[in-house]
Formats: sequence, structure tokens, C-alpha cells
Amino acid sequence: MATSHTVQNPFNRLLLTGAAGGLGKVLRESIKPYARVLRLSDIAPMAPAVDNSEEIHPCDLTDKNAVQQLVEGVDAILHFGGVSVERPFEEILGPNISGVFHIYEAARRHGVKRVIFASSNHVIGFYKQDQTLDARSPRRPDGYYGLSKSYGEDMATFYFDRYGIETVSIRIGSSFPEPQNRRMLSTWLSFADLTQLLERALYTPDVGHTVVYGASNNPNLWWDNRYAAHLGFAPKDSSEVFRAKVEAQPMPAANDPSMIYQGGAFVAAGPFGDD
Repeated sequence: MATSHTVQNPFNRLLLTGAAGGLGKVLRESIKPYARVLRLSDIAPMAPAVDNSEEIHPCDLTDKNAVQQLVEGVDAILHFGGVSVERPFEEILGPNISGVFHIYEAARRHGVKRVIFASSNHVIGFYKQDQTLDARSPRRPDGYYGLSKSYGEDMATFYFDRYGIETVSIRIGSSFPEPQNRRMLSTWLSFADLTQLLERALYTPDVGHTVVYGASNNPNLWWDNRYAAHLGFAPKDSSEVFRAKVEAQPMPAANDPSMIYQGGAFVAAGPFGDD
């Protein structure tokens, strides 16, 4: 939906952080219609620019000055950079916690008024799978990664209240080509639905700080997007077409975290450094 205005009125320059990651590589292609120039950033190696519609800017999110330079001249930021799995706190601290601060400070200094923050379902991972949540459910992070995303959402709220920078925080479920296990039958987000959600997040006016759960039109959803209805996100894909393939896998034990908690295995990661 609403694709006509994106083609007619692309942003002059969008910044995508985390461009070397799994989702970053997908979005590098899928969000091209929304920008005349796509600035791509990561600390890891990226493929060279294909033409003048791409800019390659390697950047360490822990380097405040480098992030300031990275953000200069962009119209909006899709912040997908940082550590994307559960790790010791010390490994999360720089890229995810200092990094998101550096992104928002750079946005403030350069007058960028729209950020799309790749949050995560791990912000609420300690809820049970028989509970239905919305954006106002108290957060229950399931690890240091989830804590860092919870902090990023608070950063987004502060920078809107204090400086008027609007954010859509997308609590991404499981965005892969197809669901990989039983839990993902509820949390799966197709690449096409993610792209549609990014389009709505970029172009919907007056979002303030909106929190939206990123999941496709799956059966047995755990998440209610009533407080993000203004985005007009209408996922088209469903995990149901993969059900038989997933359910052919051996059944996990009843006490396996992936069968109990919305965050799955993340709730049981760590502790780290006790050796």
C-alpha cells in the first residue's frame, strides 16, 4: 500500500546502518525505491557501490565523531547496526548502547527528524507464549541484547520529547526467508512485510515515538499492534505455508525455552564469564 508516493517522492538520502548484516543485505535492495541515494554503513566489509545511487561509509558506531560524519546530509536513518545476538554485556555496550546514543546525537546535530530503530522481540522475551502483548505491555527483556534494545526505545522517547525527533521502533520478530522452528511460526516476519513496514514507518506523518511489532500475518500471533494502527501496516505473508515443513522437525522438550517463552532460547543464554 502507499507505494505511489514513495516512488514519486523518494528521500534524497537515506542512511542504513548494519548494511553488511543479514537483514542489511536484503534491505540494501528492497528500500532502493525510497531514496535517490542510499548511504550504507557497517563496521564489517560491504560490497562496493553498484552506481551513484549508493554510498559506502564504513563506520564504528562506538566512535562518536565518525557517526557525526556518517549522518551528515541524510534525511532519515534506518538504524539496523550493532550486535544482533545475545553476548556478554561488555560486547553489547559499545555498539548497541553507546552506538544508539551516537546515532540520536548525530540526528539532533544534523537536523534529522525521522529514525527507524530496529528494536526486537527480545525486549519482551520473558513473557510466556500464551500471553498477548501490545506496545504498552511492560517490557521484560530476556538478556543483555534485549536490554540494549529496551534502552534504545527509551532513547527514542527522550529524543522525541526533548528534541522532536520522531522514531518508529520495530520490535522485529524473526525475519528470515522462512521460519526455522515452531516458535517462528508465531514470530516470523517476511522480507516483503518488513519492507512494507519500513515504507510505512518512513512516510507516515506524526508518529512521535511509535512502537510496532514486526511480524507477518501469522496464525497464533502473540502481539497486538493496536497502538501502531496509524502506520497502516498490513502484512501479506503468513508462516502457515511453512507449517508442515517446520512441524516435521523433532518436537522440543516441553521445558525447552523455545516452547515456553516469547524470546525462546535467549532467556537461557549466559551467564557469561563465570569460568
